[in-house]
Amino acid sequence: MFGLFELPQLVRHKPYKVLFTGSRITPAEIRFMTESPTKSTGEHSGFSPNEIAALRLSMVSGIGPKTYMGLISRFGSPPAVLSASRDDLFDVPGVGKKLCEELLRAHEIDVKPEIERCQKHQIKLLGRDHPNYPARLKEIDDSPVLLYCRGELLPQDSIAIAIVGSRHATQYGLRQSNRFAYNLAMAGFTIISGLARGVDAAAHRGALEAKGRTIAILGSGLLNLYPPDHAELSLEISKSGALLSEAPTLAPPRSGTFPQRNRLITGMSLGVIVVEAAERSGALISARHASEQGREVFAIPGPIDSRMSRGCHRLIRDGAKLVETIDDVIEELGPLATPTRLSEKQTIHHPAELKLNEQETRVLNAISSEPTSVDSIVEATNLPVHRVLATISVLEIRRLVRKISGSSVVRY
Repeated sequence: MFGLFELPQLVRHKPYKVLFTGSRITPAEIRFMTESPTKSTGEHSGFSPNEIAALRLSMVSGIGPKTYMGLISRFGSPPAVLSASRDDLFDVPGVGKKLCEELLRAHEIDVKPEIERCQKHQIKLLGRDHPNYPARLKEIDDSPVLLYCRGELLPQDSIAIAIVGSRHATQYGLRQSNRFAYNLAMAGFTIISGLARGVDAAAHRGALEAKGRTIAILGSGLLNLYPPDHAELSLEISKSGALLSEAPTLAPPRSGTFPQRNRLITGMSLGVIVVEAAERSGALISARHASEQGREVFAIPGPIDSRMSRGCHRLIRDGAKLVETIDDVIEELGPLATPTRLSEKQTIHHPAELKLNEQETRVLNAISSEPTSVDSIVEATNLPVHRVLATISVLEIRRLVRKISGSSVVRY
């Protein structure tokens, strides 16, 4: 049962009410909710009119992602939606009489308390037009109207793998989740999961142990963490990645929000690894989302006499890729739809590039999408011909380049 808890004045700003799921709030939870508060310098300080309007629209009952996109397609921007007439609103598919009246009154919604909470806890509002809104989420049909973000999203987070599985994982499952997350993070992948107990937590911790990036997508508000005992882990994630939610900051965890949250975990990733799952596990919902979104689905096999292996084995029978190492994952991933710039000197076109050594990277960077001669590669890299030819053979095996003649190659 959820109750109300009056948070004392632990810092120099007004106390406020938060929802909590247990009888006692932990020191880690208090630190999460009060760490680094910032003063508000104005009613809507730090947020653009577009973000404020998007926030109001997200608080209108009855607006889902598809209706929201219909409204934006018709009127061009959230502020324009709020200024639209009754007749124009009725022209939008999905807008009936009740929703129309709600939209006409949307400008009356008091968003100030929510904005103040965001400002105090350094939570950003990311509308679909925000430069940091995850590009991969825009590819899915039901992308969120608005994301709440604590931490930082970086361009390199587009090279991400989701790891999901049972909350009641065995020691085997916890080890595999941690191992895959650690090795993928070491290779340069961002690890995405849902902050749940079991496999999710092991994945986040594996990425953090590798000093890599990890993103947790919550089924509750960012200031009402679930499970509450992961408050300390949440703090670490927010400093090495981000916490994301499409729910208002104090929204409680509800059973229906977690399957809905799973579509974001898979939507932000190139593929999802299912570590352990019983036959009715929520991880199988994530696998279905991934398949529908055109993402790769991987499964780690387990002991045949364990009920926690049944979901993964079913996925493998249905066509999911069986994986034993991260090389199995990278091998299955195709070229990125949009190249990702990791630094001024490195732009990634294919996830397999993350595992290249320094010489292989030098040779690959000297090859363009147009026919490139071996002589020009030798000149650009200052490497002997025999080393360039040997490296090109390695890049061919990894399906990053292909020969088009005896003396020319081209990048995929």
